Amino acid sequence: MHTSSKPGDARAALSLIITLLLWASAFTGIRAGLQSYSPGALILLRFLVASLALMLYALLTRMRLPAWRDLPGLLVLGLIGITGYHAGLTFGELTVNAGTASFLVASVPCFTALLALLVLRERLTLWGWLGIAISIVGVTIISLGGKEGLHFTPGALLVLLASLCESVYFIVQKRYMQRYSSSEMTAYTMWAGTLFMLPFAPALWHELPQAAPAATLAVVYLGLFPAAIAYATWAFTLARLPASLATSFLNISPLLALVISWLWLHEMPTLLELLGGLVVIVGVLLVNTRGKLSPASSGPQPPSASRTTTEAEPAAAEGCRAVD
Repeated sequence: MHTSSKPGDARAALSLIITLLLWASAFTGIRAGLQSYSPGALILLRFLVASLALMLYALLTRMRLPAWRDLPGLLVLGLIGITGYHAGLTFGELTVNAGTASFLVASVPCFTALLALLVLRERLTLWGWLGIAISIVGVTIISLGGKEGLHFTPGALLVLLASLCESVYFIVQKRYMQRYSSSEMTAYTMWAGTLFMLPFAPALWHELPQAAPAATLAVVYLGLFPAAIAYATWAFTLARLPASLATSFLNISPLLALVISWLWLHEMPTLLELLGGLVVIVGVLLVNTRGKLSPASSGPQPPSASRTTTEAEPAAAEGCRAVD
């Protein structure tokens, strides 16, 4: 197979690799930060750092301000996609290790497909329904596969709720992606989400002076790299590679998260959690590759569905995801 060696392609590939590594590292960074910070204090410090970085970027690039009529919707997006997602993920990682959390977040495309069916009237093939069913089985296995044997893990439910928030974010943001670029949407929603985290300020004020330097550095890393810089590298990637190709590589993010978690914190999921995670990935692959009808077979699409979800999503991810 012929592969292009143009410098632009090489830069896009490098940018994609950097993005995947940064987003995959976020799950472990959260676990590292939780060693000294409560979940609320952690997410507030993380997104204060990220918001300041994006504010500097906005000033340097002379980013335009959003229209007044869009502010309520952008605030809701920030509440759901940033505050809701990261609160669920971070509180969930109190009891769920980084690798397991990454597998649960990988189920986001399945939630998104279901919501698109209900809200945007996008249709699924039989393969799509089968993929969703397989992913549900995988999520169930993960939820019951804690280190103490076969029992329900509450943290898994919180991470799953975070994934649902992410999916709602993807669907609702479509109407705004027709008027704003991905970098603008990232900045607006991140600033909005940070506002809703301010109730955690007293906890952060109390915990910051007593926190271990390694934990604080981990949280600052989360704010600068997975939350801010990775969005720049993702935008660079999407500008030079087809969105479908770039987002297909996001399916390896949980595997990268496993390796990073092992190298950084020596964490590994149980065999049952790993099995459930692999089942989730199989289901997501079915949904992404064979789950949706082509435009020709599904009929006219509503105007709000004219842009694909992958244009604005990293993950999940992802974040894919709002921000990992």
